[in-house]
Amino acid sequence: IINREVPSGKLPIEVGAVVHNVGTAFAVYEAIQKNKPLIERVVTVTGRYLSKPSNFLARIGTPISDLFEKASGLPENTGKIIGGGPMMGKALISTETPVVKGTSGILLFSEEEASRVPVKNCIRCGRCIKVCPMGLEPVLLAQLSEREMYTQAELENVMDCIECGSCHYTCPSGRPLLDYIRLGKSKVGQIIRNRGKK
Repeated sequence: IINREVPSGKLPIEVGAVVHNVGTAFAVYEAIQKNKPLIERVVTVTGRYLSKPSNFLARIGTPISDLFEKASGLPENTGKIIGGGPMMGKALISTETPVVKGTSGILLFSEEEASRVPVKNCIRCGRCIKVCPMGLEPVLLAQLSEREMYTQAELENVMDCIECGSCHYTCPSGRPLLDYIRLGKSKVGQIIRNRGKK
């Protein structure tokens, strides 16, 4: 839209841009125009076996179990609850998890949908590299993290990963690429923070 690219290791603000989702933009509007603090979010609750998928205006702190009740109840065959979307979302371990300012959606997977494909060895197909919007090599970043080679992962720009999940989604071998990349980012972040303390 603004024809600017954020260099590796930099933030959007450094090229004169701010990147937000629609929910954040609306919250900023309400804060400035209506003097209203962020006390609620629109949350989508959906899943194939949910009989009444819905969008709710939920107060921050509301347990997600309250939203399930309003959406006709939690299906018996629920195998996994994801906070966020199917690509970038994270598994939630409790139905008492509260709605927070970053909650935009709750996705329910059945036990069958939640079961992972058996992990196989990488076949070097290159699909993960082709779909990476950041031009990274997800297979390499995952391997470096798996082998605890975090310094090398930093040199390969693991921190540039936006965690979109495209690599994980396209992998025919079922490799947990995003899981390893997230681990690598966490460890590299610790290394960078420790470096800054010296």
